[in-house]
Amino acid sequence: MADSDLMQLYSRRILALTTAIPHQGRLDAPDGSAMRRSPQCGSSVTVDVALANGRIRDFAQQVRACALGQASAAVLGSAVIGRDRAEIQTTRDQLRAMLTDGGDGPAAPFADLEALLPAREYPNRHASILLAWDATLEAIDQALAAA
Repeated sequence: MADSDLMQLYSRRILALTTAIPHQGRLDAPDGSAMRRSPQCGSSVTVDVALANGRIRDFAQQVRACALGQASAAVLGSAVIGRDRAEIQTTRDQLRAMLTDGGDGPAAPFADLEALLPAREYPNRHASILLAWDATLEAIDQALAAA
């Protein structure tokens, strides 16, 4: 990867998102927890959720990922409270489509995922970008199964 490609991929906008990851840490008493790891790059995300009436009431994440994974987790964390599983799944699917199929990407409140559009050209980075979303879905599934 050329230096100019890296500059485009790791834009100021992406790097700014990495410095503001909301809901970092762990919940004391989560309803569901999940850890996802990308075998390709070693990035990992652990997510805890607490649900109320099928919606995320509380959320925490431990993000040990590259800048792209961190940026994705930051956007997720910024608007995850109050969302249900279907909304998270739809956004995850739109994000994946944006990266792989040329889709437009998610709308508000997750529209900032558009910052990750340059990663479309780097399929080896897609797994890291999706980690927080996949871990959140798994944690929600665990919480719903226990309810």
